[in-house]
Amino acid sequence: MPHAAYALNKGPKPAATPQPNTAEGKLADAPITITDGAFPAEVLQSKVPVLIDFWAPWCGPCHMLAPTVEKIAKKYAGKIKVGKLNVDQNPRTAGQYQTMSIPTLILFYQGKVAGRLVGVQPQANIEQMIDSTLRGR
Repeated sequence: MPHAAYALNKGPKPAATPQPNTAEGKLADAPITITDGAFPAEVLQSKVPVLIDFWAPWCGPCHMLAPTVEKIAKKYAGKIKVGKLNVDQNPRTAGQYQTMSIPTLILFYQGKVAGRLVGVQPQANIEQMIDSTLRGR
């Protein structure tokens, strides 16, 4: 209720909620949720490479890949952003990048697709795609 009290001039200003994994904040060590609305700012305008996991809650292989995506986020914290985009809730972005099968991992850098992997992938394959992009920066 601190926000309500502040809004009614009956309390101190609440602490700001940190915004990890944005250009203004520290790059998080866990995947963030990406939406159609947030995609341009969080991904296309990012100063660092961004790995997006296109997934859906009903997708078994997506759930198999999720722990690997979390490990990648921890390993590359401070170097890249890692996000998850639910294709059912965000069909515009999924369609724009022709994600016909899920899971699909797309690595973006400087507003462009730098790499793409479809299906459950070993961590080494994902790291190779990321490392190649980081070396080319």
